[in-house]
Order: sequence, then C-alpha cells, then structure tokens
Amino acid sequence: MTPREIARFIDHSLLHPALSDEAIRQGCELARHHEVKTVCLKPYAVPMAREILTGSSVAICAVTGFPHGNSMAQVKLREAQEALAAGAHEIDMVINIGKAVSGACDYVKEEIRAVNRACQRTASPLKVIFETGFLTDEQIVALCGVCTDLNVAYVKTSTGYGFTPRPEGGFAFSGATAHHVGLMRRHCAPHIRIKASGGIRTLDDVLAFHALGCSRIGTSATAAILAEALLRSSQQGGGDAGH
Repeated sequence: MTPREIARFIDHSLLHPALSDEAIRQGCELARHHEVKTVCLKPYAVPMAREILTGSSVAICAVTGFPHGNSMAQVKLREAQEALAAGAHEIDMVINIGKAVSGACDYVKEEIRAVNRACQRTASPLKVIFETGFLTDEQIVALCGVCTDLNVAYVKTSTGYGFTPRPEGGFAFSGATAHHVGLMRRHCAPHIRIKASGGIRTLDDVLAFHALGCSRIGTSATAAILAEALLRSSQQGGGDAGH
C-alpha cells in the first residue's frame, strides 16, 4: 500500500471523552492535511467538522450509542438521524452489548434495523460495532448472521473503550484481534466490509489488518502511522509521497 492508500484506509478517531473543542478542531485539520477517509467523532462535533472539512475529500463519521451501546433503540435512532441531518456521511453504531451477551439477538437485530434504514435513506454507510472483547465466538457469529440478514455496510470490532476489570485489580483491554477479524470475515456475507478498531497504533498493525481483509481501520495514531508510511516509502524509493 502506498502512503496515500493507507491514508484512505483510515477513519481518524476523535472520540476520547475529554477532547476539547480545540483538540477536535486540530484533529479535523490533521485529517484534512493527510486526506484520510473520515474523521470519526461524537455527534455534537459534526457541525464543527463540516465547517473545517467542506471542500476536502474527508468524510464525517458520527457515532451513536457510544461507547457502551446502552441507549434505548429509539435514542440511538434519533442520535443517528440528527447526526446525518447535521452533515455526517457515515454512522458507527454500538450494539446493545448486554442484550447480545444475553442471547437476545431479536432485540439487537431490531435496533440495527432501525438505524440501518435511516442510513440507507441517505445512502450513508452504517458500521455496526460489536465490541468483540466482551463476546464469545458464538455470539460474534450470531451477530454476523444478523448483520448479513440486514445487509449493513460494515461490521466493526471495537470502540477502543472496551475495558473489563481484572480480578487482581486494574483493567484489561481487548481491541481488534486477528482472530476476531477472521471470524467476522468468514461469517459475514462477502460484500459486507470489516472495520478493525481498538489498539491499532502502528503501520504494521494497519498492514496486518488490511491483509486480513479489512476495508477500514479506526485509529487516533494517524499522524505516527502515516509518518512511518512516508519514511518506508522514501527508503524503498516509492514515488507516491501521498501528502
């Protein structure tokens, strides 16, 4: 992949809960400079992103039910609708993880169906976030079946905020893994794309997930990843500086 292709593979994440308006503005400027695929941000920040990114090739992706998926289905739907009306081009929705763990696939299917219909009305891709670190392989396979039935645009591994308590204290984190991406690829219809997100910090991470069949990755380490891509390209005599 050339540096430009890598940039167009990235959803630049601006989702930390303590990001200031200025930090979000700077993140959007960085995304515009590098010509990444999208900025992925909180719904209230969509108007700011639209102001900064108008005229660029960078799309706006808004999250709904983020990060734990606990909102009522109607709230997720309203949040997605308002984000699209404000100028978002894509939606990343967190499923109700507790319902998925409980085996309540019909509940999860109906909330995805409602948000997916809203996205389809404006031809806006929906990415359905599973939070794979909380789920068994069987639960992931079941969700892949739901998303295939509903013909969503993408399934996505993680939010990047899936922390679980350790018995000895502290927290464990499981973001995107090769195992879970492989499972999703095998059990979703071929036309459903995969976004890997959570813990992707290096160029080697990006290349590995691309090789596994992902169509998009989410990361906040965009600047470092693209700097490494440019360095490797120059060392290898690559002609596409990209930015």
